Amino acid sequence: MSEVLAECENVTRRFGNFTAVDQVNMKIEAGEIVGLLGANGAGKTTLIRMLLGLLPVSEGEVRLFGRPPSRQTRHEIGYVPQGLGIYADLTVAENLQFSRGVYGGPRQDYDPPAALRPFASAVVRDLPLGLQRRAAFAEALAHRPKLLILDEPTSGMDPLARARLWETVQRTTDDGAAVLITTHYMEESQECGRLIVMAQGQVVAAGSTAEIVGQSQVIVVQSDSWVSAFRALDAAGLPVALVGTTLRVPEASRADVANALAGLPCRLTEAPATLEERFFELVRAREPAR
Repeated sequence: MSEVLAECENVTRRFGNFTAVDQVNMKIEAGEIVGLLGANGAGKTTLIRMLLGLLPVSEGEVRLFGRPPSRQTRHEIGYVPQGLGIYADLTVAENLQFSRGVYGGPRQDYDPPAALRPFASAVVRDLPLGLQRRAAFAEALAHRPKLLILDEPTSGMDPLARARLWETVQRTTDDGAAVLITTHYMEESQECGRLIVMAQGQVVAAGSTAEIVGQSQVIVVQSDSWVSAFRALDAAGLPVALVGTTLRVPEASRADVANALAGLPCRLTEAPATLEERFFELVRAREPAR
């Protein structure tokens, strides 16, 4: 069996009367990439901060490498927060050297990754956001951590930079490390071996993309009068999405869609749901009734 590097057991975090994370169970094993998905406010960042030991749990237990989070366990973790966590008034090279030294590696003669070498002497605040994110990612890897935790690391990156980051993530797990990553890009979730979906502080689905989507279907509407069809479905309160001139309606029966279209000339078929459609279905199911 693979080594369990991080584990949450019935973890809950409350802020006064507000429960941000509610009875979450999670395991991350060596060599795997786990995607943590959820809308803003779902509890992802709070869960990560408890995993790192930056926030105490209200209930439950967090273990890193088989023991509670501590200064020692943090030396085995690479972390890129949403705010990047690098010093804006230092150069790229100085940030990397400092991080490597803090985590126990030699501070001198650390060569930045090839893509960052042209910017090694640049002050971080003078770089565009995409390069700042690449520098933060390189800093998180500088001490060769066993567990890499990335909180929306590709936000603001161009497609090529995102692809290169994912290549590095894959190499990291090939070397035996594990990665926990949050992202708002659904296509990036395909890079993950396993997904955990959170809504309202709870885990509402977990598994591979195929396991999470399961047998979910959407109603597909095709019509020359697609603008009128869109308006009718939207007016009926159905969650409709436009793909080209085709309409996709998740979470609705064929009868509901037909009734909403009220005789408009349309062709209705069914198709497997996408991960994004299934994700929004799971999230909406946990939203408070209005």
